[in-house]
Amino acid sequence: MTRAVLSIGSNLGDRGGYLKGAVDSLGDLVMAVSGVYETPPWGGPGPDGQESPPYLNAVILAVDGEDDPSVWLRRARALEDAAGRERDPGWRYAPRTLDVDVITVWTAAGAAVSSDDPDLVLPHPRAHERAFVLRPWLDIQPYAQLPGHGWVYDLVRAAPVAADLPDLRPCADLSLEP
Repeated sequence: MTRAVLSIGSNLGDRGGYLKGAVDSLGDLVMAVSGVYETPPWGGPGPDGQESPPYLNAVILAVDGEDDPSVWLRRARALEDAAGRERDPGWRYAPRTLDVDVITVWTAAGAAVSSDDPDLVLPHPRAHERAFVLRPWLDIQPYAQLPGHGWVYDLVRAAPVAADLPDLRPCADLSLEP
């Protein structure tokens, strides 16, 4: 059995609908879902100089009977595919219908999974720098720790994340609860 933190985001089309669809597709695997936050795009303008639209972001805590942590990556890709995500090889941070990142995974015994596999680096190598991951995570796990980086509460208060917090806007009228 594994437990995972997944970050979900959308900045194209029915943003809230894509997030809700991802949560609903996970069904009984979902233990908790954060609030939704509107956030500025990450990564700067595209090759044509155009900025991405703002994102809606949330975090999911989920559990699965599988012992293999890579099940989370397969599930994340399946959710993205179901939302019609198209990858632009020329623009890493291109707008997308749905982005699902596996942030961290724990074994049934509670041990954090580490992975250097290029397809699934765990914990996520940039999660500790992203307010749009850490702040929603606190909604569902106030005492969370990001393996290798420490308490999420402390990470949110430290640079560079603290500087990004004012740009996160809670969307109280949008619930992703299953």
